[in-house]
Amino acid sequence: MKKWGFLLLLTGCLVFVIVERVPFFHQHEVEIQQYEQGASERVEQKEIRKEQLYQGNLILVNAEYPVQQEGVRSDIVNLYEARELTKGYTLLNSGIYLSTEVALAFSEMVAAAEQDGVQHFVINSGFRDFEEQGELYQTRGADYALPAGYSEHNVGVALDVGSTETTMYEADEGIWIEENAWKYGFILRYPKDKTEITGIEYEPWHIRYVGLPHSAVMKEKNFVLEEYLAYLKEEEKISITVNGESYTVAYYPYSEGMTIPVPDNHEYELSGDNSDGVIVTVFE
Repeated sequence: MKKWGFLLLLTGCLVFVIVERVPFFHQHEVEIQQYEQGASERVEQKEIRKEQLYQGNLILVNAEYPVQQEGVRSDIVNLYEARELTKGYTLLNSGIYLSTEVALAFSEMVAAAEQDGVQHFVINSGFRDFEEQGELYQTRGADYALPAGYSEHNVGVALDVGSTETTMYEADEGIWIEENAWKYGFILRYPKDKTEITGIEYEPWHIRYVGLPHSAVMKEKNFVLEEYLAYLKEEEKISITVNGESYTVAYYPYSEGMTIPVPDNHEYELSGDNSDGVIVTVFE
């Protein structure tokens, strides 16, 4: 399936026994192993509300799982007006919106790319509300857009990135993103070898924020989001080390009135999967 972003770009694990360790790029490595609880861990029980299934950086949005209103990010800003968030790249127009958290991560990524001599980034599209998505679908059709609620652009965590020099199929910016975006919490959401899983043709411009360590695991294992969430459901709990930083990721199936253990001595993030479970990411 082609999408509106294409037109825009034309214009402008076993416990402690088996440890997987694969260095991607110089001075970057990732370790994944089955979780083993430490003796010093302290936890408390946190009640999970149903609406939390539809919120967070890991919610799956595709033809089967539409965006719920609760899933729309609350920190959406107009990037044209928030100029402090747009250093190092340009905007296609003054109507580009995005999650503040995602914009900050993108700015960090662009700064790193500039250090590598890649510096012609432009954001062609960011957040679109349901009304705008519906109008786009009506005017452009299914070949170029998704129905309202079925696009990651309706959440605020996805953006279409271009190059001011050429199309992303050929641009250094596209090559750099495919190799390095994971280091800053981003994934290439629709890679060329996963069309049968995502239902979307290769889009070198469409990136999605999931955060670390998730982007690192997905890069190492060549997972798209659908595969990663299935992996977490199967493993239930894993420990991850990225460049010496440790994380624990746990999946819990949802049931009404449920509580889950969360640490009272470590920072953590909670995300739903937009279906039937929640993921807790602990920063050790």
